[in-house]
Amino acid sequence: MTMFLTIAVIVLIFVVIFQIAKASEYVAVLKGAETSRKQNNKINGFLMLAFLVLGLIGVWYCNKELYGKTLLPHGSASVEGERVDSMLWVTLALTGLVFILTQVLLFWFAYKYQEKENRKAHFFPHSNTLELIWTIIPAVTLTILVVIGLRNWFLFTGEPPKNAMVVEVTGRQFNWMYRYPGKDGTFGKKYFRNIDDANNNPLGLLWDDAMGHDDVVAQTMYLVKGRPVKLIIGSRDVVHDVGLPQFRMKMDAVPGTPTTLWFTPKYTTKEMREITGNPNFVYELSCDQMCGNGHYSMKGSIEVVDQEEFDVWMAKQKSAYLTAFPDKDPANAKPAADSTKTAAVKTEATAVKSTAKM
Repeated sequence: MTMFLTIAVIVLIFVVIFQIAKASEYVAVLKGAETSRKQNNKINGFLMLAFLVLGLIGVWYCNKELYGKTLLPHGSASVEGERVDSMLWVTLALTGLVFILTQVLLFWFAYKYQEKENRKAHFFPHSNTLELIWTIIPAVTLTILVVIGLRNWFLFTGEPPKNAMVVEVTGRQFNWMYRYPGKDGTFGKKYFRNIDDANNNPLGLLWDDAMGHDDVVAQTMYLVKGRPVKLIIGSRDVVHDVGLPQFRMKMDAVPGTPTTLWFTPKYTTKEMREITGNPNFVYELSCDQMCGNGHYSMKGSIEVVDQEEFDVWMAKQKSAYLTAFPDKDPANAKPAADSTKTAAVKTEATAVKSTAKM
């Protein structure tokens, strides 16, 4: 109902404007083109001024109503993401100042320097000074912003601290998979031709590589608060994009070309629920690259916990190798005591049968 009323109001506004334009044409015919043009010129001057005032009020109102629905009020959830927030605020401040200044001058000049009887236009063909000012100042400003951005980019994509944990993130239409190295701290080898969803090998791991027998593949990414994490990102089909809005990070997932980034989580998931006031808050990993008809549903979940909680979670995980070969899982083997007992029962049964025959 609200949408219908909004559309109706917009259509009505256009109809009113159209009718006013038609009425102006009729007035021009009746009064004469010259008199009508002068009156319209005054009206347009005042409309420009009114549009300026209403436009600035609209900008302020939209910011007041919608700012709280953005991610900005809560700040970055990662230490490195604070740099991104700083760049964003500086950029908004500079572009916002330029926007307000230029728009005020544009509409004020349209009103102040409207056509009048005794006013003549001043012919101003060129000024080297002005050309230099509006060329050099924007160029220097943009160069500074680009240099700051490149420094931050090289930091995010460079080598993380030595205590960083490593998680491999692989995208596929339309979900994410996360792989953790086992106790050896090394990922096993994989090959795309070995991908076999039917036999529990969605990443194409090479089972003859012993280094990968303890690798863990999970459907939810678990990270540790205060501990840097390096993401090794890839894709097994089309180009995806790892979007981490709360951490202010983003990186393409390209088939056959691993990309990396790293960051340090600042808050656990529980803490973020208190900070945001949302009891259902979950860190999100979204796909920020159009990747097919199911792109909208390609979301992953991230849980940020303390180190102790992470260790408990990791201890409960079963390696991808044992998932693919459950018969080699020691947990599925029968206890030795049971085997001995069974053998004893069989021996006793055989002895009873032999005695019966005698």
